[in-house]
Amino acid sequence: MPVQYTNVIDEHRTTRNAAGLFDICHMGEILVKGPQALDLLQLVLTRNLADQKIGQVKLSALLNEEGGVIDDLTVYKMDEHDYMLVTNATPKDRDWAWINRIQTDKKFDCALRDISNETGKLDLQGPSSEEILQKITDADLKNVRFYHFCKAHVAGFDAIVSRSGYTGEDGFEIYAPGNVVGQIWDRLMTEGAKQGMKPCGLGARDTLRLESGMMLNGQDMDESVSPLEVPYGWIVDAQKEFVGSAALRAKQSSGIRKKLAGLEMTGRGIARHGYKVFCDGKEIGLVTSGTFSPTLNKAIALAFIDIDYCAPDTKLEIAIRDTMTAAKVVKLPFYKRLK
Repeated sequence: MPVQYTNVIDEHRTTRNAAGLFDICHMGEILVKGPQALDLLQLVLTRNLADQKIGQVKLSALLNEEGGVIDDLTVYKMDEHDYMLVTNATPKDRDWAWINRIQTDKKFDCALRDISNETGKLDLQGPSSEEILQKITDADLKNVRFYHFCKAHVAGFDAIVSRSGYTGEDGFEIYAPGNVVGQIWDRLMTEGAKQGMKPCGLGARDTLRLESGMMLNGQDMDESVSPLEVPYGWIVDAQKEFVGSAALRAKQSSGIRKKLAGLEMTGRGIARHGYKVFCDGKEIGLVTSGTFSPTLNKAIALAFIDIDYCAPDTKLEIAIRDTMTAAKVVKLPFYKRLK
């Protein structure tokens, strides 16, 4: 997947206004199947999956023993005792090894299979995505709700289609065998061109997700960060035991000292990863992601800052090279589409 096909701003705005097609074949897919598949996932993931329905997708987190985020991943319930985990690209091998180790140690009656190398994934995102995809699939897309999926034919090939994505727009994630996903891409490009759709690269994917307040694994969070320090408290079920739950309870009782917050630049300049954050001359945090928002026409950022400075409208400064540039704390997400 290239950084860009035309340019980042053009691809970003095309996705917001029409549709963008992303090649996401670098993501990981792991099958978990067997009588105790749910038991394993309940232990390794923070989210309670007991009420998950067949055809439903749930976002969850995979933690280490210290409560740090190994990965934030999606869980597809394919059938009773049959799940697919979709992981981020960078930690996928770590995910596989960690879940395998726990399954082996606890002797859960289920089998794991890494199908990443044989699975292709395309993301079709934007307000025109349903109209475009409907032309080449037998699925009734209007009946596919947000964070749900169906098995269908896409361009004549077996596929899984979920209404989900990483851009803040309506859209679909399409999984198909790796040896046919190129043909699906070509059909979507042909049909999508009539609706103004364009192929999009990593650059636009990054600006789109950041506007929508979505985090990037390995940049906005890693194994030193707990889900309580980022906007993931809602995917942690405190009523169940899971790997890392004891550490999270200890962190909560001792007090969370930092939080990932949204920042808007009020002075001139763009905050970038690694820039320091100050308040009244005191260093209070570090920028994890920053960009110029093509939709909002302003510079925005995510930063870990001391908990005492996280209230919206708190005035801060970012050290951009040798200049202290004004910023303020804002609520996330920066952008939310009208439904």
